[in-house]
Amino acid sequence: MVVAKKFVLARQCQGFPKESDFELVEEELPPLKENEYLAEAVYLSVDPYMRGYMPRVKLNTTMYGTQVAKIVESRSLKFPVGQYVLGPFGWRTHTVVPENGPTHIGMRTFLLPDLQGLPISLALGVLGMPGNTALFGLLELCQPKAGETVVVSGAAGAVGSHAGQIAKIKGCIVIGIAGSDEKGKWLTEELGFDYFINYKTQNVEEELRKAAPQGVDCYYDNVGGEITTTVLNQMNAFGRVALSGSISSYNSIGPFKVTTPNLTIVLQQLKLEGFIVTRWNHRWMEGIQQNLQWIQQGKLKYRETVTEGFENIFKAFTDMLEGVNVGKAIVKV
Repeated sequence: MVVAKKFVLARQCQGFPKESDFELVEEELPPLKENEYLAEAVYLSVDPYMRGYMPRVKLNTTMYGTQVAKIVESRSLKFPVGQYVLGPFGWRTHTVVPENGPTHIGMRTFLLPDLQGLPISLALGVLGMPGNTALFGLLELCQPKAGETVVVSGAAGAVGSHAGQIAKIKGCIVIGIAGSDEKGKWLTEELGFDYFINYKTQNVEEELRKAAPQGVDCYYDNVGGEITTTVLNQMNAFGRVALSGSISSYNSIGPFKVTTPNLTIVLQQLKLEGFIVTRWNHRWMEGIQQNLQWIQQGKLKYRETVTEGFENIFKAFTDMLEGVNVGKAIVKV
């Protein structure tokens, strides 16, 4: 008999998540049925979107999340023992999985592709959902052209750091907005960003005018809020905006108040489009292979912030929401 540990949502968060909002419980798993397998978590992902989706999680059910897991027992020919899977199993150590599932918010379960010797944890980052979010959101919605100026907010996170690098690959001038000078040094000295703005210590409006006196052509938005308002007000005619996330509002209580520059959007004829990356599920492996190729060519770099221990996943989650991590935040079981 296998006993799984899992974190369930004990109460809906009011504002910033508290440890008391979750409860660690144990669950005895049933024997496998035909066409099922047992997955043991190896790495778990913590991502900003989880906070936004928490109101959808039913009380006393497993918290949402994706993990890389090893198949340790199987009655499925399609999922043999010893292989690794990526699945939306949530915050749990062991999962009995049917061949055809599970899915959640469009995220599917599948065997890990060949990552050419790279760490399997990258399937939760640059070679997974965040990497594809950066690639498809930037290239399909912003459609940056060589010589254009691209601004990325949340630039030192898993998605933003990759979006900025892809813009550089396409020959753009890239400005990253993040919350510490340490992150800025990483962006400019290692990832090749042209400029960095520390939104906590600098005036974003003034610094953006200095970095982009010619205006902004594309904006990859991970944060929303007043930063987004500031960038929109400095965009050129026919600018394109990919709305990837809104981490500035995820922990708000009540309606989130922000000034939307409607007149600027109209007069500059801006195109703003929100998206969820599962829109491109039919091209998922295409995105992974492209990012893998760029890594192998030395054009795309990554960093992981790893928290050790399943029991520490809540801390990893809240650290990520507070911007403590650089690059992709993951938990090693």
